Amino acid sequence: MEKGVKFSLTLIALLVILTVFADFFAPYPYDLQNRKAPYHPPTRIYIFENGRLTFPHIHLYVLKDPLFKVYEERRDVHCRLKFFTKTEFGIKLISVEKPCRLYLLGGDKLGRDVFSRILYGGRYSLGVAVIGTLVTFFIGAIMGGISGYFGGKTDAVIMRTVEVLLSIPTFYLLLSLRAVFPLEMTSGQIFLMIVLILSLIGWAGLARVVRGMVLSIREREFVLAAKTYGAGTFRILRKHILPNTYYYLIVSATLSIPAYILGEAALSLLGLGIQEPEPSWGNMLSEVRNINVLSSHPWMLSPGVAIFITVLAFNILGDTLLRRR
Repeated sequence: MEKGVKFSLTLIALLVILTVFADFFAPYPYDLQNRKAPYHPPTRIYIFENGRLTFPHIHLYVLKDPLFKVYEERRDVHCRLKFFTKTEFGIKLISVEKPCRLYLLGGDKLGRDVFSRILYGGRYSLGVAVIGTLVTFFIGAIMGGISGYFGGKTDAVIMRTVEVLLSIPTFYLLLSLRAVFPLEMTSGQIFLMIVLILSLIGWAGLARVVRGMVLSIREREFVLAAKTYGAGTFRILRKHILPNTYYYLIVSATLSIPAYILGEAALSLLGLGIQEPEPSWGNMLSEVRNINVLSSHPWMLSPGVAIFITVLAFNILGDTLLRRR
């Protein structure tokens, strides 16, 4: 296996594990507030004290200037880190003794842990991408296969539908449809609607490519042999034609997932996607639209880094598979 594939698969697996098991890896619930610590800076973890190796610990942070959010680290208060312990929030990989709080990537304006929110937010951001891609590619492969194999009026109807869908500007359609959603919709319902809309629009381009591939594959000897032996139409499609498009579908899927992630992030950034207090990488970034927040509290850009790493991993995987092909 090439290094690019190994690296990207390892990174993707790590991201998936962290988000799926966020209840274990995240130190705190995503909605746990600490109004006494707005924009808490990332906590420093110490393993040395006075030149000697010690058990990992942190110090207590005290808000000295509420206006400019300036914190002072009290070196006289030590709080040891605890691993694989049962806390009031459940079993956690890492926690800390009171009165300290652990902010691995800092806190937001409500004192919520950014690292925990990134892990929980990844469930929505990655969920939209993975589920949307699976639905899109299932519909696109089936419709493209039927169109290319049967031809004639069936092909004409499906391709005209594809052309109509391809003429629709996806992002603006999402904006307009989101505007008519009821305000009382939950984040889960919004999540399903985003997946549904992206899937129903996204299959068109894929179907056109699969159709072209099927037009070529249906004339090959093994397909003609299957017809000679009396294989049914859908058996030929399922066993002989569509499997020959799988490699292309896998490569295209890895290159399409980043587009879904960015689409969800853009909607949530504009306040049209997942709603607070439930996090997604997009709505977490809405806070850094204020340049003063970004310059004073750069750790608030952490969700953007998560998006960048995820998109990079999928793009490397797709590009490597494409070059191997």
